[in-house]
Amino acid sequence: MAFYLIHELRGLKTEKDGRMRIRANTALPAAAAEDLVKKLLKISGISKAQANPRVGSLLIFYDSTKSRNQALRLLQANEKLPAMKKLMGVQTSSQAVMGGFFPLFRYLCIRPFLPPTLRIVSAAIGAIPFLLKGISALLHGKLCVEVLDASAIAASLYLRDFRTVSMLTLLLGLGDTLADWTRRHSLESLTESLTLNVHTVWRKVNGTEVSTPLAKIKKGDLIVVRSGSSIPVDGIVEEGVGVINQSSMTGEPIGVKREAGGAVFAGTVVEEGEIVIKVTSVGDDTRFRQVATFIEESEALKAGIQGKSERLADMAVPFTFGLAGIVYLLTRNFIRAASVLLVDYSCALKLATPLAVLASMREGTHHGMVIKGGRYIEALNDADTIVFDKTGTLTNASPVVAEVIACKDHNREEVLRTMACLEEHFPHPVARAVVKKAQDEDLVHEEEHAQVEYIVAHGVASSLHGKRLLVGSRHYIECDEHVDISPLSDAIAEQSALGRSLLYMAEDGKLAGMLAIEDPLRKEAVSVIAKLKEEGFTRVVMLTGDDERTARAIAARAGISEFRAQVLPSDKADVVKELTEKGCKVLMVGDGINDAPALSQALVGVAMIDGTDLAREVANVLLTRPDLNGLIAARRLARSTMHRIHTNFAATLILNSLFLAGGLFNLLPAATSAVLHNLTTLAISLNAMRPHLKRFALTQQPSGK
Repeated sequence: MAFYLIHELRGLKTEKDGRMRIRANTALPAAAAEDLVKKLLKISGISKAQANPRVGSLLIFYDSTKSRNQALRLLQANEKLPAMKKLMGVQTSSQAVMGGFFPLFRYLCIRPFLPPTLRIVSAAIGAIPFLLKGISALLHGKLCVEVLDASAIAASLYLRDFRTVSMLTLLLGLGDTLADWTRRHSLESLTESLTLNVHTVWRKVNGTEVSTPLAKIKKGDLIVVRSGSSIPVDGIVEEGVGVINQSSMTGEPIGVKREAGGAVFAGTVVEEGEIVIKVTSVGDDTRFRQVATFIEESEALKAGIQGKSERLADMAVPFTFGLAGIVYLLTRNFIRAASVLLVDYSCALKLATPLAVLASMREGTHHGMVIKGGRYIEALNDADTIVFDKTGTLTNASPVVAEVIACKDHNREEVLRTMACLEEHFPHPVARAVVKKAQDEDLVHEEEHAQVEYIVAHGVASSLHGKRLLVGSRHYIECDEHVDISPLSDAIAEQSALGRSLLYMAEDGKLAGMLAIEDPLRKEAVSVIAKLKEEGFTRVVMLTGDDERTARAIAARAGISEFRAQVLPSDKADVVKELTEKGCKVLMVGDGINDAPALSQALVGVAMIDGTDLAREVANVLLTRPDLNGLIAARRLARSTMHRIHTNFAATLILNSLFLAGGLFNLLPAATSAVLHNLTTLAISLNAMRPHLKRFALTQQPSGK
């Protein structure tokens, strides 16, 4: 086993302190991860250490350079420990949960046959781990749920109520087992759903770009990556300059500049520019690192309601201790005071909400969506306005070229051939449609043009045989480049009336021709928009770069009354911002490079799986099937999750208040209150995980049933 320093930030408070993320070259079982965290926290100056066993990752916060170096030396020493190597046999989720339920088997099937003395010893031994957790939390200055659990167990030991001690440790252990099991299953599903979806790359050979399967790329090859595309390898920039979005690796949202000599990593995205990369590493390792970091970041994105529940749980602990103290002062009855400690609100409050969120994230993967954090479940539930980008989102992800129209002095086939030659370098659905049309007509084109420049949301520019070529939207050709489009005014009017998008080509400042793009609505678009209105979306808005007439025709077919035409990338983000400032809670759906700013601006951004890499990276929710019905499923999943959370919250308050009152007024024995409280916590946790448990039960059935 080996550890690697993946990312580090310094100067969080002073020049010497900071945080670093370390990753092992394999997954860590829970025992190994827990052991490392304990050792790290014993180092003076290590303020916090977290482990993610599934991806073999450690996040370490340090106060000084000395503590940082001690932590690194500790990890280096642990690489060679035989004991650590023995721990590397990773348990499956099923094995882990079976092991976790062994105490229940022991309690029900073995304990009744033990002599009384052995029952007492068994209860005391079972209590030790929980007592140590509470003591450890106190030593670190924390008054948390672990301290409360330890106090309740200690009070029962003091009262010699060993039956209650056994029941408490059993139920607390079952709660931990269920939580860990849910986490394991959820992370496994998320990992399977998130892989780097790149199959071919542009390899540079003797100055020429050749489309090559990623599987055939090897160390030392040169590959070209342009704006909006994922980087599929680890490597060093040989040529060009680009702004790289490294949020999948570091969690930092701001792009970083990379030029010759700079390192780039698989799974990151080129936001702007074009770079030539010399490959240093390619394959499953780099993909796994990207997936692993994403999972870490998604776990950290807690829902607001989850944060509230955890804060309420922490606030409830001192309240419970205070109430127990008051009861003892008033009654001088330790048993009554202990009954308060045995019934508290903290356990269920702290367990149920994160379990519900994680179970729903996992459930989402089975319904065609990846939700990148708990906060976005809450956002999906709260959104009241939905904004659609038109091309590739409302319309079919694979538009087709309906007409090729050339000006008088130009050849139709040559117009199509040239436009395909330029567009094939870019991963947008319209570009793919142009290339496919040329292929269908057997129009072969050679790579004779100069470097292609991509102007975001406008078009492309290049040169061929000494002539400057422009391909793009009407706004780009007519307004920005001042090309006269009147030679095709009749054809423009005819095609626009049919609701088709138009892509223009100019040569040396004069219009050469245009393509009419048939961008049919997705077959499910009309029904989905109607259902979204039923699901509580009060406003549905369509954004498009098309002219007013085309936009109106498509919006009418989709059943949308509000639309914005001839919208630029910055305008899309501005529209979302404007709606937000008016009090709307905006859900933005997009698929292209030019949708990224709007996706980031919205309360929650949703991207389609067949969209560009940048859109998928920036979006908070990814629909893993090319079907808008995923929006309905996402909304309903979010609503059912929030309903379950609110139900659990109400049940926690009502039932525990009743148990507490029963203990205070001697209506319930302390042991009964404790059992009822812990059974309630367990039941609420199971309710939180209900979709997860139901699916697990179905998957465990033998085939044929």
